[in-house]
Amino acid sequence: MKITDKFKAEDLGFWRSTRKYLVTGFLVIGPAVITLFLLWKSFLFLDGILGNGINFLLGGILGVTFFSEHPIPGIGLIVLVILLVLTGFAAHNVFGQYLIQRTRKFMTRIPLVNRIYQTIEQISQAIFSGKREVFKRAVLIEYPRKGTFSIAIETADTSGHIQEKLPDDSISVFVPTTPNPTSGFLLFVPKKDVIALDISVEEALKLIISGGTISAAVENDSKFSSK
Repeated sequence: MKITDKFKAEDLGFWRSTRKYLVTGFLVIGPAVITLFLLWKSFLFLDGILGNGINFLLGGILGVTFFSEHPIPGIGLIVLVILLVLTGFAAHNVFGQYLIQRTRKFMTRIPLVNRIYQTIEQISQAIFSGKREVFKRAVLIEYPRKGTFSIAIETADTSGHIQEKLPDDSISVFVPTTPNPTSGFLLFVPKKDVIALDISVEEALKLIISGGTISAAVENDSKFSSK
């Protein structure tokens, strides 16, 4: 072997090792850094909802110059949490319920605004009302074509006008997209064509987000069972 070939082989090995360590370092540090970054951005967003107004109120209107020159980070988030707690407390008494009903009635009478308001209200109630059956279980369905299966999340038994138009007893399922599971498709699938998975909804979402690179943890056993 020539001396130049030896040096080239050593350089190639060095760069391969460096690349391997770089990828390993990113896999170790990357998730933590990205998580902290998202938390920081969320904090800034929530704090900015009321923070700027409060600092302006204390400094510009009330004349407390300290707050004008040195805005307090986090004060908007604290006030927002307190406001939400007080609103929730008020909603549990008669007077508070009356105000909420009047506000809701006013919002639903405004064209265009009423559709947005009612949609957000329904989604919020579904997520935060404490009903843990919004996403019932993870299932497999034959989609988008015969012989191809997709992971879906069962949301409810199909009922009402839609079920009356369907030939079989069906369920509503949500098929998330990869890698963003917040978007997807709503499908009405016959119960007999649904394969139940022995994994939790959380594990199914992890599998979807990772594009299948993460193995889902089985809850009971590895066998599929149909409903």
